[in-house]
Amino acid sequence: MDTCSEKQEILSQDASGFVLLSEAVPQIVQEMRYFTTFNCTGARVDGYEEPVALLTKEAAEALRQAAEEAEGMGFRLRIFDAYRPVRAVECFERWELTADERMKPYFFPSIDKATIFRESYIARRSSHSRGSTLDVTLLDMKTGLDLDMGGPFDLFDDISGTFSERVTREQQENRMLLRALMDRAGFRGAQSEWWHFTLRNEPYPDTYFDFPVCRASVGQ
Repeated sequence: MDTCSEKQEILSQDASGFVLLSEAVPQIVQEMRYFTTFNCTGARVDGYEEPVALLTKEAAEALRQAAEEAEGMGFRLRIFDAYRPVRAVECFERWELTADERMKPYFFPSIDKATIFRESYIARRSSHSRGSTLDVTLLDMKTGLDLDMGGPFDLFDDISGTFSERVTREQQENRMLLRALMDRAGFRGAQSEWWHFTLRNEPYPDTYFDFPVCRASVGQ
């Protein structure tokens, strides 16, 4: 993977600007999919050594604001992914070239696996690797269930687009509630994925990190 382009992109192993999200924002719920086998590859993804979420200090502070507001409304934030090392993206690239489609019914039922990168369902230079992007949904504290967003996290389909016309009014309202919470906290949402948010003023806009996802990386 080319980590240096005309934009002067930097590859770094320095985790000093990152925090353990469970300590910075203790009210969040973590479901770190890429540490598990329930993701598009059907296996733990390279670089995810523990089921923990890491973010830059700035993104974690902004997320705390969103989590506190959500909690006041009867919701909690459920995090599926946060910082993603470059080696994880390279793992996805290798997987795309294999014949392994065991998770197709769950994550890419309607598309050809070979188009996943071409159609930008996974980015070759992921904003997650800059440390201020996360994938998130809302959990209703009364029911213990996630809000119905019209499609699950990491579904590679155009219904995952934030403003998809294929979802119901209630599902669209749930998406807009999440988006508004994150927007007020300083995050911008992606058009193509209702769950994907990046801190507007991210501290490392040109740096892609490759230290592993584990407590030891941030000195815990």
